[in-house]
Amino acid sequence: MEGNRAVKDISIKDGDDIQSIFNQMALSGGFESRNLADGLEILSTMINDKECVKFLSFVAAITSTGLRGIISDMLKKKMFDVVITTCGALDHDIARYFSNYLEGSFTLDDAALLEKNIHRLGNVLVPMDSYGPIIEEKMQAFLEAAYKSGKREMSTADITKMIGENLGEGSFLYWAAKNNIPVVVPGIVDGAVGSQIWMFAQKHNDFKLNVVADSELLSSIVFKAKKSGAFMMGGGISKHHTLWWNQYRDGLDYAVYVTTAQEFDGSLSGALVREAISWGKVTQNAKQTTIHAEITTILPFLYSALLSKIK
Repeated sequence: MEGNRAVKDISIKDGDDIQSIFNQMALSGGFESRNLADGLEILSTMINDKECVKFLSFVAAITSTGLRGIISDMLKKKMFDVVITTCGALDHDIARYFSNYLEGSFTLDDAALLEKNIHRLGNVLVPMDSYGPIIEEKMQAFLEAAYKSGKREMSTADITKMIGENLGEGSFLYWAAKNNIPVVVPGIVDGAVGSQIWMFAQKHNDFKLNVVADSELLSSIVFKAKKSGAFMMGGGISKHHTLWWNQYRDGLDYAVYVTTAQEFDGSLSGALVREAISWGKVTQNAKQTTIHAEITTILPFLYSALLSKIK
């Protein structure tokens, strides 16, 4: 019970495993470490719950980093049943599968980078040749093959499955497709892949993108779910779409949200998980927490501890 437990000092000895450190963090009374430890307990309980449909949502930027490897691994291990993300995640997955991004710095001269045909995404450098031309070439080829096989209408889940089937093990879309985990992208036209779908449709007037079909898919999953839970990495449309659909079954039973946004401006990205309770998007008795942290910093440690706790 809150207020009845003494704060305990953390004592780390040589050889202590990460699980023991998380256990101590849960008793340390200290600020965000408590939320991080709570997040581990909630996620492990959620993933071990056989009755729970598990959602993973994330923003695109993290797939430009090495965190793409952890996302791929989580889907390879079938920790989640549904993915909701943004178009940029598809862009980066394709671009990095066929090419490479580079390490950079937040302090580089952006005008100089432009002269060298290099885009900057935080401290990740995206050479132009590794991005736009590759995505255009591959998407047009993927779509043309699908069209020739008889596809005249596709949902975003169809699009992401198609992409995954054309990539390999380094790709998170590959593992999603291989394990029949639908990847839904409600804002798919906001990115390079979306632009390629539009360009393809200009040449094939009978080809349609059907986003309502994604709603049919999500409704079929949510309405049948005995329980549902979500791990939401970052805010925006991917977080909101996850919450939005789960309101139709009276809310999430488990919810862990990681964000760097603040709630004082009333934004969806800054809203704590508990705010969603008032909308019926998270149940009143849900196991839930919001972790205020930068996800590329904490996920490797959280995932390592999670691996030791899941069955």
